[in-house]
Amino acid sequence: MTHTPENRPRVRQLRVVVEADDHEAAVTFYRNVLGMDEVAAFAEGGDDRVAILDAGRATLEIASPTHKALIDRVEGVTEESPRIRLAFEVDDSARTTGELEAAGARVVAPPVLTPWRSLNARLEAPADLQITVFQETVSPEQRSGLPGFDTDERR
Repeated sequence: MTHTPENRPRVRQLRVVVEADDHEAAVTFYRNVLGMDEVAAFAEGGDDRVAILDAGRATLEIASPTHKALIDRVEGVTEESPRIRLAFEVDDSARTTGELEAAGARVVAPPVLTPWRSLNARLEAPADLQITVFQETVSPEQRSGLPGFDTDERR
């Protein structure tokens, strides 16, 4: 859908709020290791702290249970995955996976080339989050020409 001033989208930002028992370790992992810039931080004293990290462009991926299972299978995940997972686009998923593992993340599945031509790795990360780091290997235009790629909007 093309947005004009009359029908501009209501949502301006997607913000995922995550409770982390070890706030400092989680912020260090996502800010310092993964490289997400800190936009703001607030504290009211004591253990009351929040850091807002810039994740670049945000999208909300809504998958059916069947597609979620397909993603798990394609990414080489052999254990039950959560209903919600974060995915971060990076320039080099293999290097990033190694850096995140060295910083304490557990590799659930190493980088694998998916049918949609991205290089995906799955990790268990701080704040009890399962994350995917993915590297695009083709442009969106190239991907849209592959079999099975379309949008619900065009149906």
